[in-house]
Amino acid sequence: MTHSSDDRVLGTLLRSGCTVAVGDGFGTPQVVFEELSEAARAVGGVRLLLGWMPAEPRGLDLTAFADVRTVMPGWGLRKAVADGLAHFVPIRLSQVPALIHNVIRPDVLVATVVATGGGHTFANEISWQKAAVDAGARVAAITSSAAPMCAAGALLPADQVVIVGSTDQPPGDMPGARTDPITERLAARLLPLIPEGTRLQVGPGSLGSLLLSTLTVPVRIDSGLLPDEVVDLDNRGLLLGEPVTTYLAGGPRLREWAEGRPVLHPVEYTHDVSRLSADPFVAVNTAVEVDVHGQINVEGTATAVFGGIGGHGDYAAAAATTVGGVSIIAVSTTHNGASTLVSSLSRPVSTPAHDVGIVVTERGSVDLRGLDRTERTAALADLWGEAGVRKQAIER
Repeated sequence: MTHSSDDRVLGTLLRSGCTVAVGDGFGTPQVVFEELSEAARAVGGVRLLLGWMPAEPRGLDLTAFADVRTVMPGWGLRKAVADGLAHFVPIRLSQVPALIHNVIRPDVLVATVVATGGGHTFANEISWQKAAVDAGARVAAITSSAAPMCAAGALLPADQVVIVGSTDQPPGDMPGARTDPITERLAARLLPLIPEGTRLQVGPGSLGSLLLSTLTVPVRIDSGLLPDEVVDLDNRGLLLGEPVTTYLAGGPRLREWAEGRPVLHPVEYTHDVSRLSADPFVAVNTAVEVDVHGQINVEGTATAVFGGIGGHGDYAAAAATTVGGVSIIAVSTTHNGASTLVSSLSRPVSTPAHDVGIVVTERGSVDLRGLDRTERTAALADLWGEAGVRKQAIER
């Protein structure tokens, strides 16, 4: 059973013209979405800031707010962005704290927390929520009895926390990874590129999960999202140290494993390029499209935004900078019958070409480091088997 407070405390924290941020991830506080919407409509003029919603935020009526912004439209906010109910701010995850301090300063942060002996901490994720607290937001807290206690760092400031509800429902579960022959070939080609003992980041989805499942060398995990497969990695004796992450993205066994482990950190730490690039670091990410120069689009197609920049650019830049590491983009050569190598991206550049080191497809891989622009274009064309693209590159 899930319940929120009966005395409607949340509504007392809102005023016309204020900005409310809602904690994101699988632990987003759904229990008070309806109450928040009703209170915002009654007060009027309330602005809303959202992050990564893995599923559609049911009960959250976006029309009740004067303005809605999101820093990550995928996955659950795709329709809201397409329908014009929410504005997508194209920003890297590492830049969100600065945005919160300098431009969109929340007055209230609605978040799920867990109680400790001395106070409260964030629950299933920290993400950019610490930035909102540091910027002075009052925390409208929903205490969870089913979320893990796995946040590193200090407790939330007691004088900023107001308990507005509680829940005994666990955070949402990441859907199980689906594999197919193409994904299996991609993972197999990635395995030789992961050195023993390196720090590794993988993007969300089936490829990252399969890569972790098939690793045969010990690694450290330093990744924005922590999937279930980390538990298996630990059980196989291949996990070095405690993982570093800002979102739990798994199911019950991941949450049980994470209980009592200080694995969750704010994005100011997890996505800090200087920290990430201090030691050998390998980042494995994918793309919607790769253009002939090696530029990456992860936002969507010409007709729809369905992803977001997120930590893609942060991790790619860090891995491209580190000595002994590399930024890898792994992508199938086609999607829905169309080539993923394009002459011009459907959307603005998400990650620049100079932050892409190795590109892997089911056909093979190519190391772009040290190549000039013409050589890069020719190498990508050869990898995709696009003879026409290679001919254009040579003629330039």
